[in-house]
Amino acid sequence: MMSNIFCIIMGYFIGTLSPAALFSKIKKKNLKHHGTGNLGATNTMLVLGKRYGALVMVFDIAKSFAAVKLAEKFFPALSLAGLLAGSTSVVGHIFPFYLKFKGGKGLASYGGMVLALDPLLFAVLLFIGCALMFIVNYGVVLPLSAAVLFPIINGIRSNSIGVFLIAFLLFPLLVISHRSNLLRIRQGEEIKIRDYLKSHLTKSEPVE
Repeated sequence: MMSNIFCIIMGYFIGTLSPAALFSKIKKKNLKHHGTGNLGATNTMLVLGKRYGALVMVFDIAKSFAAVKLAEKFFPALSLAGLLAGSTSVVGHIFPFYLKFKGGKGLASYGGMVLALDPLLFAVLLFIGCALMFIVNYGVVLPLSAAVLFPIINGIRSNSIGVFLIAFLLFPLLVISHRSNLLRIRQGEEIKIRDYLKSHLTKSEPVE
């Protein structure tokens, strides 16, 4: 029982580490008041530039990856150690206590967790998510498809209802964190992914 609690607490605190918040202070530009208003890689890229966005993405992936691997190293006999720590690192990323529970949307940190648990499944989910994203033409499809498919596939492979339930608990959190995107889709205001790539990936870096 104590092992489970330690994994949960460790994962959450690792997940709260926010390079986006740090860059926001360094550049003196509050990301919560600019762009999409969240402390994630995409908004960092939009507001501060692609270089900062890339750094945030790499860090957010790495922190959940580290949470999984540390939990597995500390508690090798606990089969759910990595999943518990990885899941709560995503929770910490979305709801960091010291930032009034307003962090990022969780895609990069979720990806880091899946990558650490099963690299092959990560590649499969990334391929499926990207394909669906371009077919539907909305970026929000990528995290939501992964949040649905990962617990189903992982649950079937492990033959464990516990694995399925823990992994699936992240799905409503990702829906909540992406609710603004879903609302904009409903209102016809969400940027389509192909238009987004054309307008932003060719845009020059902001002046330092």
